[in-house]
Amino acid sequence: MRNVSEIIEQYLKHVLQQSPEGAIEIQRNDLADQFQCVPSQINYVISTRFTLEKGYVVESKRGGGGYIRIQKIELKSHGSILDHIFRTIHTHIDQVTSEGLIYQLQEGHYISAREANLIKAAISRDVLTFKLPLRDEIRAKILKAMLISLLSR
Repeated sequence: MRNVSEIIEQYLKHVLQQSPEGAIEIQRNDLADQFQCVPSQINYVISTRFTLEKGYVVESKRGGGGYIRIQKIELKSHGSILDHIFRTIHTHIDQVTSEGLIYQLQEGHYISAREANLIKAAISRDVLTFKLPLRDEIRAKILKAMLISLLSR
């Protein structure tokens, strides 16, 4: 059985997918009532599963009538994908950011689940057992090479 966080995440992704604008505005308390959870659970889901690295922009307005707006960033053309990769990776990239980029590419169906798992295994801190910042530099080089190879097919 899935946990509440996964259910909320899937619900929000479904609503986003149905939105013609590619964005939704939600009331945190209303969503918490709908899923019979505390509002901090909604914050947790949004802050961990709807990050910029995973392809989402989140903005919130606090106070009476406040809302949380979630927008999916679409990578439309092949050129924009490569531009996004180079802007994200630079010369160094940490594990969390790299996994977010991989997640975003997998969600957009640019790479398969198998390819995503292979890349994550190759750039894991358990495999790249170098000290920082060398580890993040090597991770960036490996990640760029693998993604360019996969996306240039």
